[in-house]
Amino acid sequence: MNMKELVKNLKDPITEEKNTYLKYSKWMKVVLRRAQVVGERELPISALIIDQNGRCIGRGSNKREINKDPLGHAELIALRQAAWIKNDWRFNDCVMIVNLEPCQMCAGAIIQSRMGKVIFSANDFKRGGLGGTIDLSKHKSAHHKMEVISGVLEQESSMLIKNWFKKLRNEK
Repeated sequence: MNMKELVKNLKDPITEEKNTYLKYSKWMKVVLRRAQVVGERELPISALIIDQNGRCIGRGSNKREINKDPLGHAELIALRQAAWIKNDWRFNDCVMIVNLEPCQMCAGAIIQSRMGKVIFSANDFKRGGLGGTIDLSKHKSAHHKMEVISGVLEQESSMLIKNWFKKLRNEK
């Protein structure tokens, strides 16, 4: 599902899809603010996990460089925190919101955690695990089916990431 079409037709009556976009764009703005802060030292990726009551129970930002940790992805950090707070590894009733499509490693972890829904801004056509290069959520080995929504504040996220890489190239 792509949100670009929904934004074009905002003059039409509010549909369930438009309501979803509006609801999650508020959370995505939080994600983008957090990503911008982490972007001073890391790739600007941030993730939140929202429970069935609309509370944030997990948050993470990339920390691969800071912690010298290959598993320091925003999604994995958010999953660890949410599992600790929830005291459970199952997230059927939760939503993960992240500003870049999860990589294949993170997509696998999200599927294994039985996340109910994943919302992301920008596709990752080099490493994306939820449609950019491969869609693990639809793979025959995926025992859990989850809803995936892309394109929420896509331009803002894409610009943040492109500008980060441009700055990195200029510093070399």
